[in-house]
Amino acid sequence: MAKRSKLDALISLLDDPDQFIFDQIKGEILQFGNDIVPILEEKWEKSYDQNIQSRVENLIHRIQISDVGAQLMRWKKEEGSYLDAAIIIAKYQYPDLDEGRVRDFIDQLTQDIWIELNPNYTAMEKAGIINKIFFSIYGFKGNKNDYYHPKNAYINQVLDSRRGSPISLAIIYLEIAERLKIPIYGVNLPEHFVLAYADLPLPFGDKNDPDNILFYINLFNQGSFFQMEDIDEFLEQLKLEVKSHFYLPCSKVDVVNRLINNLIYSYNQIKEEDKVNDLLDIRKNLL
Repeated sequence: MAKRSKLDALISLLDDPDQFIFDQIKGEILQFGNDIVPILEEKWEKSYDQNIQSRVENLIHRIQISDVGAQLMRWKKEEGSYLDAAIIIAKYQYPDLDEGRVRDFIDQLTQDIWIELNPNYTAMEKAGIINKIFFSIYGFKGNKNDYYHPKNAYINQVLDSRRGSPISLAIIYLEIAERLKIPIYGVNLPEHFVLAYADLPLPFGDKNDPDNILFYINLFNQGSFFQMEDIDEFLEQLKLEVKSHFYLPCSKVDVVNRLINNLIYSYNQIKEEDKVNDLLDIRKNLL
């Protein structure tokens, strides 16, 4: 009761014209966290003062960014799933995201692939089954016509349109592989994100040994398979120095960092500096 009384008192001061006082009030309100968003929304609806509405909108936005960052920090600490991270990041742009709908979609997609798999299949046959369901049946593909649009990074948008960037498609593919215990991992190749099918799962194999990689998968080309020599050629075309980690599996945190970095780049392209700064703040939680 005392907590609510304090909050009500702080909210009643949102119209204070002194910016210094407002900044103090803002700092205290932000400490209440995400639970007070409905109260702030009610304040916005009942106010006809544009200044108050603007301040409330700013408060709600800062609370949501802080909440996304806190969730991402917990995700890293608890070593959550690829899907968990994708949902957290999508909530930055879509705070009312229907999480259950996203999870149900991935559950169904995983089940449809599992039904087709046979434990006696070779690695290429298993990846081929995933590709068939993922690309041919469900119709996922790279968004080559609008490559840098931010929508390519938000999982709810990707599931709705079946279009995405290499990294967003990879997160869905990696989530399925992890659930089905298939040793497929992300590879942080410059200017392109690909997957690697390992001979042994990383807990048993050596992730620093390129010989543990059977083949690579290019999701932006309908899951086509390729070999290390193709990465050599790709790096040569880009005139980049060859580094060992360009060929090797990366961590989940690296994958999620890549997703956020792609979003930052996308918003930079369309000059949405506020969103760039928001995402830079959010990314700090993965450091």
